[in-house]
Amino acid sequence: MHRTSYFSPASKSGPLRTVSPEYSEGQTREAWESYVTGRSKEQQEAWPVRDEIVQSWQRSLNMGVDAAKRHSRKIESEDDLHQLRRRNLSLRRAAKYALARLEPHLADAKAVLILTDKDGVIIDAIGDPSVLDEGQNIHLEIGGIWNEDAIGTNGIGTALKTGKPTYVHAAEHFCQGVHAWTCAGAPIFDPFDRSIMGVVDLSGPPGIFRRHNVALVMAAAREIEIALAEQQHEERTLLLEAFLNSNNDRHGNSVLLLDKVGRILFRRGLDDRIYQSRPELAVGKHLLPLSANMNDCDIRAALPPELETEGIERLEFGGRLRGAALFLKQNRDAPPAHMERAVRIKPRANVDEEEIVIVGAAPKMLEALELAKRAAAADVTVLIQGETGVGKEQFARLVHSRLPRENAPYVTVNCAAISKDLIGAELFGHVEGAFTGAVRGGKAGKFEHANGGVLCLDEIGDMPIELQPYLLRALEQRAVYRVGDSERRSVNVQLVAMTNRNLRNDVEAGRFRRDLFYRIGIIVIDVPPLRERASDIPLLIDHFNEVFSKRFRREPLSFSPVLQERLCAYRWPGNVRELRNMVERLYLLKADTEVQARELPEEIFEPADGFALMPCVDIPDVGVNLENVEAMTIRRAMQVENGNLTRVAEKLGISRPTLYRKIKQYDIPRS
Repeated sequence: MHRTSYFSPASKSGPLRTVSPEYSEGQTREAWESYVTGRSKEQQEAWPVRDEIVQSWQRSLNMGVDAAKRHSRKIESEDDLHQLRRRNLSLRRAAKYALARLEPHLADAKAVLILTDKDGVIIDAIGDPSVLDEGQNIHLEIGGIWNEDAIGTNGIGTALKTGKPTYVHAAEHFCQGVHAWTCAGAPIFDPFDRSIMGVVDLSGPPGIFRRHNVALVMAAAREIEIALAEQQHEERTLLLEAFLNSNNDRHGNSVLLLDKVGRILFRRGLDDRIYQSRPELAVGKHLLPLSANMNDCDIRAALPPELETEGIERLEFGGRLRGAALFLKQNRDAPPAHMERAVRIKPRANVDEEEIVIVGAAPKMLEALELAKRAAAADVTVLIQGETGVGKEQFARLVHSRLPRENAPYVTVNCAAISKDLIGAELFGHVEGAFTGAVRGGKAGKFEHANGGVLCLDEIGDMPIELQPYLLRALEQRAVYRVGDSERRSVNVQLVAMTNRNLRNDVEAGRFRRDLFYRIGIIVIDVPPLRERASDIPLLIDHFNEVFSKRFRREPLSFSPVLQERLCAYRWPGNVRELRNMVERLYLLKADTEVQARELPEEIFEPADGFALMPCVDIPDVGVNLENVEAMTIRRAMQVENGNLTRVAEKLGISRPTLYRKIKQYDIPRS
């Protein structure tokens, strides 16, 4: 079966005409000759040459690049090239599927697709075999060096230099030996810190030139970034798991966790007042060149001289180095370092709201807070996951509060609260007459309202799957099209998505698009439930006590140590919201300040399983096996719930039909 190609091959009678209406080969070559020979530079404004090309020509001249060069440089040593490709293994692995998907379309298309590292060195290349062979003449092959320093203006080097997608056609190249080529390159950004990791480039003879070649390499670059984000999320999970499973006993120390290349992935216990003048210790900064063969002494020697450690631990998982934990020495002369227990977010301008306070000092909470701050600085999409009541929107507000622009808009949309038919118009807007009930004159959508700020999509897991491609396109293109309109409207929006569902399960079940999942989850913030940060419960009680004592103009309530211990042992299925409501209810109902056990909700004193503390009466002493234990558990649950089978099924985590079948199987009386 013939496979339709993305490209039209050059005709046998000769190369196709370029489709660029403003490009003139003769005039561009004349302008190039004038520029490289130093003639008529004062006339460059009249040249039919794009500004980005002229600026690159000037950089090439300033660097002393020889415009008569016939080819670029190349790494000759096989060992050096092998090591370089190994160092870029993560990038190559992330690009594997994008390259494999495009390779069949390039076989007869007179085009090659190239992957380079951050220095413009080609580390992978696929495509038309004849063009791959021709590329060897100019070192457009694995090991070829294509930054602007080496070969002047070209799709790879210029994209690296500017950090923007670009195309360079024929005589627009600075070096004469490359004039018989056309190329389009797009930078690949690290999803974590937005540094440039490499370039994906499409090259071939001038006949393949199309302006939309840039769109193709941009799409390939974004696909690679999505794969990189997935890799990094897995690596980060493995690193944290290795740290938690390590034999460290320095829980009181300040800790820096480095990933496998020596970049700071997580920090704990670094007091902001002490370390605010140490920007090199921020999450995402590359602290040292970590490698698998380094021991503790090597790591210590590679650290900045002023950074003292009390211990270093290599973190390995699966027989491979995943990173390192640095336990920092406390500054004895400085005030004692303390954990930041509350993050305060000022009310938005012209919005009637109270100050938001996020309270927490547990490690999981501090990690989530650090990621939220980092996400705002990196200007990337964020996925906030957590159970109902953990405070996901507070984290979205934290991201918004750290934006550099003052008074940046903050717009929220609850995807579960809008009908399936209207959510598209709500997000993207509509023109007059687009559908029945459309507003006269049209209406801007939430994306346009959030331009320059944050768009917060709550319950994104409930977004209809048929609408998800449009959201993905809006994020990729940073533009929207109103419903019923073909006009492209540029938007600059930082998306923050929130969900209390497991989107990975939805992806596997086909309810949520995989590409959108990785696009919205460049940084994933897991807000821990309250039961996983029980050490924060006394802090939260103190905070809510202070809030409500001011609101109701009363003395703060007093919780005895026994009551606080009981509150810390409770599982809090409603999370922080449940705790807040409990304290507020006590202020509304109590006349005095001393809280008694009888005044707390009954469920707080129930054991975790709901029936473990009840006496096991009238249950025969039977032999111990799985069936007997199961039958005994069902009997005990039925005693606790007074025969209410609906609640028994909920307690046991099984369906009612399953419970009925078990009751019949074990001949358990229902009374």
